[in-house]
Amino acid sequence: MDAQDGGWRRAWEGAGRHLRGAGRGLADLILPPMAHDSREATAAAGLTPDAWSRIKFLEAPVCDGCGAAFDFDGGAFAEDRCATCIAKPYAFERARAACLYDEASRSLILRFKHGDQQQFAPLFARWIERAAADLVQGADVILPVPLHRFRLLSRRFNQAAEIARPLARHAGRDYLPDGLVRTTHTTSQGGKSQRGRRLNVKQAFSVTEAGRRRIRGRRILLIDDVLTTGATGEACARALIDGGARAVDLAVIARVRNARELTM
Repeated sequence: MDAQDGGWRRAWEGAGRHLRGAGRGLADLILPPMAHDSREATAAAGLTPDAWSRIKFLEAPVCDGCGAAFDFDGGAFAEDRCATCIAKPYAFERARAACLYDEASRSLILRFKHGDQQQFAPLFARWIERAAADLVQGADVILPVPLHRFRLLSRRFNQAAEIARPLARHAGRDYLPDGLVRTTHTTSQGGKSQRGRRLNVKQAFSVTEAGRRRIRGRRILLIDDVLTTGATGEACARALIDGGARAVDLAVIARVRNARELTM
């Protein structure tokens, strides 16, 4: 193929992409996309306007260590970490959450996680991409928190992997779905104290041999759905660092308002 033929081919492919994009735009005008949370048509990025307005998205300034929102912007000389993260940092270096875990976000996340509504995955990936833009940019590898094989069989999909995959693809980062495995079939973290959560997942994760080769010396962005006490992210981060990762960051859809207290 000579240069002229190559030029015509690129022009033709570009025109095709433009026409396909225009066609999708026209289709959306005639048949608007449906909201994930309703049968209503919506233009609010996959949610009805009412649902969208109730989500409490976390905006800067946030704690660099756990993603908690600061009550006010302390200015250029303010600490970038909350008192708890300064006194007792997590094993993961930085964390970000797209929104607050409350009644509004909980119903959407639970429908995705337990209701087999995987259409939420691309939406949540976009939320995380925006909230954790600096972590995504600095990552070498994007890796989901794994499910134990028994839980995966009952749920049929790993919700963290469904978010991590489109996030990695869009960001052009290495996606590693099988670098970390859950070796222990732990009970649910729901209803447990902070100490109980830590004990429940302690040594529950290990790096696979294939994962060990691909994480060595690299910065990992770990993806999960919710940060409650940080026990799961902590256990995963320790396993990854022990396996040779240079550093681990954590990004989630949502986090509780008070993940931990300084006195705990």
